[in-house]
Amino acid sequence: MPLFMDVHSLGDGVTLTDVAKAHAADLAIQGAHDVSYLRYWVDEDRGQIFCLVQAPDAEAAATVHREAHGLVADEIYRVEEG
Repeated sequence: MPLFMDVHSLGDGVTLTDVAKAHAADLAIQGAHDVSYLRYWVDEDRGQIFCLVQAPDAEAAATVHREAHGLVADEIYRVEEG
């Protein structure tokens, strides 16, 4: 299954606690879309979030975020693990 890294640029007010809640919401519904959110990273100072996800395509990954909490990524890149 392809891997994707998505990037959210949310600005001020991003906290690790809030992102953990959003990630839990992703996990709750991801199976319905054949998606698996694997890890995430947060840069609180810059208000950015990075998510690593296995998904059939970028749109499936975006759909999970949209349905789970509405925080759709600004950019989604297909990546390969090295």
